[in-house]
Amino acid sequence: MIPWILLDSAQVPGKGGELRLYQRDKEFSIKIVGHGELMTSRVHDSEDALAERTCARLRDRVKARLLIGGLGLGFTLAAALRKIGGQAQVVVAELVPAVVAWNRGPLGERAGHPLQDPRVIVHEVDVARILRAEQQAYDAILLDVDNGPEGLTRKQNDWLYSLNGLNAAYAALRPQGVLAVWSASPDRRFLQRLRKVGFEVDEVRVHAHGKKGTRHIIWFARRNA
Repeated sequence: MIPWILLDSAQVPGKGGELRLYQRDKEFSIKIVGHGELMTSRVHDSEDALAERTCARLRDRVKARLLIGGLGLGFTLAAALRKIGGQAQVVVAELVPAVVAWNRGPLGERAGHPLQDPRVIVHEVDVARILRAEQQAYDAILLDVDNGPEGLTRKQNDWLYSLNGLNAAYAALRPQGVLAVWSASPDRRFLQRLRKVGFEVDEVRVHAHGKKGTRHIIWFARRNA
């Protein structure tokens, strides 16, 4: 079997863990020390679904503006770019600068070099900072941060999934905007928090790869007002 090769490592800001980028032949993996694999280029169907199903909810918005929290391996961004129009804009917030560098470098080809698309703006900041600063600025907010509400890499990410974080996301959305949240597993309390904030919520289970095996959760929460 072809062995994994360590390409690079990076510390997650804010007392987070250490991320490591590995390659095996044409496959890439990002792992966090002490917890194992966070994501792999071999399995990304649920990340694609996060973007595709969100964009399907924005069909009537010609100049849609999207915010993606968490760049990862670039597959969610690439899927969004395939589905939105030429006049749309996608803002990406990625906390770890090295992840952006990896996507501009060795990872780029696997996802089709989405960071080269002129519709993309990248900010190397915590997505929470953008949510706190913006008011009715986005038609959709897609969060794929730290494995979902039960995070692994950084305690500060808990704010995103708290009532305060969800209220900030609600305020940052335009009327009828959509907050889409990816999670590795179900979370009934998080679903209840979404509804408490005032979102109309659909909980969808999607396969991580193909039509069998592990399923992940995506919550699609619409702001009605």
